[in-house]
Amino acid sequence: MTHPPDRAPDPIAEGLAPGLIAGDRRALARAITLIESTRAADRPAARALLSAAAATGRQALRIGLTGTPGAGKSTFIEAFGRLLTAQGSRVAVLAVDPSSVRSGGSILGDKTRMPLLARDPAAFIRPSPSGAHLGGVARRTREAVELCEGAGFDVVLIETVGVGQSETLVADLCDVFVLILAPAGGDELQGVKRGIMEVADLILVNKADGDTAAAAQRTLADYAGALRLMRPRAEDPEGFPLAIAVSALTGTGIAEVRATIARLAAWRRAEGHLVARRAGQRRRAFEAEVRARLMDLVAGDAAARTRMERLGQEVAQGLRTPDEAAAEMIARLGAGAGGGRAGGGGA
Repeated sequence: MTHPPDRAPDPIAEGLAPGLIAGDRRALARAITLIESTRAADRPAARALLSAAAATGRQALRIGLTGTPGAGKSTFIEAFGRLLTAQGSRVAVLAVDPSSVRSGGSILGDKTRMPLLARDPAAFIRPSPSGAHLGGVARRTREAVELCEGAGFDVVLIETVGVGQSETLVADLCDVFVLILAPAGGDELQGVKRGIMEVADLILVNKADGDTAAAAQRTLADYAGALRLMRPRAEDPEGFPLAIAVSALTGTGIAEVRATIARLAAWRRAEGHLVARRAGQRRRAFEAEVRARLMDLVAGDAAARTRMERLGQEVAQGLRTPDEAAAEMIARLGAGAGGGRAGGGGA
């Protein structure tokens, strides 16, 4: 493990890095636990591990998946993941579970929903709580993806908490974005956010089997028609985005999805879109981290927390506008930074 000349080796990272790079799943799990830690003291080791993963130069195909509740996301991911491993790929699944707004806890039951894939030696499943992070992903999901790449996984599947108001954030973590839906009527079509459809590369209508097969075909036609009305995107080849009917239960359409994703990724890679896409994602990740660290500064400083609470109460009582209170808070943080207070490490 090499280090920049001005950075001393981190003993924790030194201990985990060899196993991580060798593809050891236990080392990868421990590494992800480390980067998900909210302790500022753990960040140096986390950064060292990320540097070690990046130094391998390995890249995986990153596939983001979201969908409506009950659409069968986990069932599809298990069927799709098993197809990938049968074809010789190593597959990592990063499943983000919603955290309770009251307790902060999370069920983290994805391994129990994918029992066959969980036992596959070529697969790795990691559930993570979303915490207070919006957009269906956790704050450190991007870093977890990079660790999986460093560990030699060929495909990383990122499962979000489910369709909501800001699920499009997962599109900034992946190369291909898949929206999974269950057969439904027109009301369901209206209920899916247009923003999701605008960033989705594939819409999969699941449960195209048995009694729901006919309904799935009707839903497929509805979404295919809706996609034709949307403006084409420069990074898409002819015919994309598109809708496909699948059955995770019987395996119908799973191979077609695999071939379609491979074709789309190959086209984007050949046209230079994947390089540009990831460059833009890294830039936005930097900006998001700056915003998160500003909140870390507030959370880590007693005086700042007190000021935030006071201003919040004044806004709630109508004594200040939100914009006015925010301007004062930022101004105070800026004054603190001028005195050297903002230089500390955050989570």
